[in-house]
Amino acid sequence: MTQDGPGGGRRVVVTGAAGFVGRALCARLAADGWQVTALVRRPSPDLPAGVAARVVGDLAAPDADLAALVAGADAVAHLAAKVHVMRPTPADEADFRRVNTDLTRRLAEAAAAAGVRRFLFLSTIKVNGDGTAPGRPYRADDPPAPTDAYGRSKAEAEAALAAVAAAHPGFETVVIRPPVVYGPGVAANIAALARLCDTGLPLPFGATRNARSLISVDNLTDAAAVALAAPAAGQRTYLVRDGEDVSTGELIRRLRRAQGRPARLVPVPQGAMTAALRLLGRGALADRLFGSLTVDDGPIRAELGWQPPLTLDQGLARMLGRG
Repeated sequence: MTQDGPGGGRRVVVTGAAGFVGRALCARLAADGWQVTALVRRPSPDLPAGVAARVVGDLAAPDADLAALVAGADAVAHLAAKVHVMRPTPADEADFRRVNTDLTRRLAEAAAAAGVRRFLFLSTIKVNGDGTAPGRPYRADDPPAPTDAYGRSKAEAEAALAAVAAAHPGFETVVIRPPVVYGPGVAANIAALARLCDTGLPLPFGATRNARSLISVDNLTDAAAVALAAPAAGQRTYLVRDGEDVSTGELIRRLRRAQGRPARLVPVPQGAMTAALRLLGRGALADRLFGSLTVDDGPIRAELGWQPPLTLDQGLARMLGRG
């Protein structure tokens, strides 16, 4: 570990460090000169070199000594969360509140009391909602409009953070709301789409007109690292993306180009496919395939000078192991 770089040898505690984004963020922060302590539920052999692991079990447990875990830290990057599920049960909804809302509040209170200066929270674009109209991307200052328990739990966590910051002068929070995140090892819907593309079969998405913002894990962790260190980021919320929005058909075209395959897109009318899926009771799938969700990343660019280091094409190539 070097003390050169934005971290300057300061200590940061990272929760959710063994996850898809957490591992990448730990590597980036260590490279930036932070002393990184990774909080993990169980021993993890996949943590980057130069990162100190601390096995802590369930952070959301009532008896978790959060104060001891953040003592002596200059910053906290809070990524631990119960992630979104398609059909949440009542038990899932209770866990969303326990892990995403209550833990965030308790951890922020412990950090503020310990003298931590900067608290970065990885939230979700679902705080804004589930879809945008053409030409009207989500903005950070839009009124929260979550449509499910996961989004509500994150919106409530953001409100709790703001309350802790208001009660503790000098305690600065930074919130980042990403859209769909992809990259090497991702297990989300985009990985299934990539596998479908790799079959080479013709796909009926040549006439899609929707627009989606995406962000690669490399771009997301770059934005998080910049925001964690930037003085101007205190008490700010940022939406982030790769830099261009694409339709489902264009995303398939880009994936197949990265795979070295022809696009093979059939121009079936989007309306017809949407209607057919809804008749089959697959309305949620229709929304994911043909709905739009775009974000305005202007503030993080203007205020912090952030630019995504990878283009969408470069990010997709890296996800596929070809970049």
